[in-house]
Amino acid sequence: MASSLHDLFGKIIKNGILTVRGSGGEQRYGGGGGRSVAIRFSDEAAEKELLGDPQLKLGELYMDGRLRVEDGDIYDFLALIKDNTLSEGLTFGMIVHGIGRIIASQFRNRVPINHNRRNVAHHYDLDEKLFSLFLDEDWQYSCAYFNPPGISLDEAQVAKKRHIVAKLLAAPGQKALEIGSGWGGMAMYLSESSGVDVTGITLSTEQLKISRERAARRGLSNSVRFELQDYYYLPPTKSYDRIVSVGMFEHVGRLNYRKFFNKVNDVLADDGVMVLHSIGQPYPAIYNNPWIEKYIFPGGYIPSIAEVMPAIEKAGLLVSDIEILPMHYAYTLRHWRERFMANRDKAAALYDERFVRMWEFYLAGSEMAFTHEAFHIFQMQIVKKRTAVPDNRDYIYEREAELRAFEERRLPLDKIAV
Repeated sequence: MASSLHDLFGKIIKNGILTVRGSGGEQRYGGGGGRSVAIRFSDEAAEKELLGDPQLKLGELYMDGRLRVEDGDIYDFLALIKDNTLSEGLTFGMIVHGIGRIIASQFRNRVPINHNRRNVAHHYDLDEKLFSLFLDEDWQYSCAYFNPPGISLDEAQVAKKRHIVAKLLAAPGQKALEIGSGWGGMAMYLSESSGVDVTGITLSTEQLKISRERAARRGLSNSVRFELQDYYYLPPTKSYDRIVSVGMFEHVGRLNYRKFFNKVNDVLADDGVMVLHSIGQPYPAIYNNPWIEKYIFPGGYIPSIAEVMPAIEKAGLLVSDIEILPMHYAYTLRHWRERFMANRDKAAALYDERFVRMWEFYLAGSEMAFTHEAFHIFQMQIVKKRTAVPDNRDYIYEREAELRAFEERRLPLDKIAV
């Protein structure tokens, strides 16, 4: 093993045990008392590449099979690294790459180019069979709500929809807009449970097709419609009583927060209510994770609440409620990863083994962000008038009880005759 990499692991791993097998034989690091993980490098060049740019190369080496985890799994390895401090482990190569990414990030922030359609297609227009391998029965590709603790993924995704719809104060006859409608599950739940006319907009052609098919199958084509539409081009002449956005705001980009909330202000009725559900991080990032940017979510950015609030205020909107869900996405991602790995052969048949390792690394790394880096979910309730919502939160729990009764009567999609 390269002596510099040996020194780096020696500085980082103090708690737990890391066994590294590579060009120099087997080396062991750490004093025990925590996780025990073993990894193997296939060649000496892989060791040098990891040392030079770990933020990018760790994922690439794992994808290419040049770094394998032999004891534990990739989540265990990532968590072991995060269990230990990295403050003494910076190398010259890491510093150089970090400075370069800061400069590139600052340049992109000053030269905004809208690649929304291309960026969405990169991830969400993958084969629909892939998502069926790990999502719940309603294809909710966002954080579930594990309340009460210990419920199944399917139950937790229903609980998420229930919680959000309760916060919307939705009622029959209202018109609602969903920004980033996914595969249509939230829009259909909202319409069926509350008698609301819903328009969902997406930039994914695959999601659009499936959403329309699912709505037609439920007999909702007259009350739930889906459009291939960028939120920025919504006509300001249209007005919606309710707006919901779940798991889409992470793709807006921090340069566009003012545009996003100005558009919300344009199309939200004066007494309207919006619920925004998004991943958040504890402080603004200097630059995006380069591996996630390159392979998973190009153009995405996880906001901090401090970055979002000024844009809301400058748009003339009010935040009437904020709820932080600190660990629910960690639980969700763990379920997704376990389901995906249980179906890894099917995923490899759809794509290949390299894709499977890429997806496993994405799910494991994302889970680690919530278990080790204080990432969280925030739900913001946004209004124009303070009187649009009650001055206590009792209505949420009362409405959730009513929605549970609706769910007991609602037929699953696979029980509806074609």
